[in-house]
Amino acid sequence: MSIPLSSIAKTQLDQTYRALDGILAKAAAHAAEHKVDEAVYLDWRLTPDMFALKRQVQLVSDFSVRGLSRLAGQDPVSIPDTEATFDDLRARLAAARAAVWALPAAALDAEPSGEVTFPAGPGKEMTLPRHAFVQNYVLANVLFHASMVYAVLRSIGVPVGKRDFLAV
Repeated sequence: MSIPLSSIAKTQLDQTYRALDGILAKAAAHAAEHKVDEAVYLDWRLTPDMFALKRQVQLVSDFSVRGLSRLAGQDPVSIPDTEATFDDLRARLAAARAAVWALPAAALDAEPSGEVTFPAGPGKEMTLPRHAFVQNYVLANVLFHASMVYAVLRSIGVPVGKRDFLAV
């Protein structure tokens, strides 16, 4: 029995959105409890050459919405990068979830043996089979950036653990 790409993608993304929503809620509470401006947390990074926490959340939504929209053959919903608070980031994730769930399963599951061509850096394109695009590009990028959100917050003392990341 094969599992449709729409089911694989939406199930994993839904878990990731729920996990990040909970993690960001804990981060907001931690910042308030310690009387730290949320901007300090949102601009935090593990090393100088990596994206800040805020950008990591934006990339979770960007990879998921753009990737699955491309898979469905639709133009992605535009989500501007204007977040300044944890509530803004949580709203962004809710918007990303809504955009992903609005994509028709039939369009996501079309042409199981087809390919997807997508931008892969400035002036570069890459082509992958549809299943590899979802599993090895879209979901891999979403989970990478989600884990960076977890790691950044954990590094500054927000009490999150594996159960939070797994949304259980």
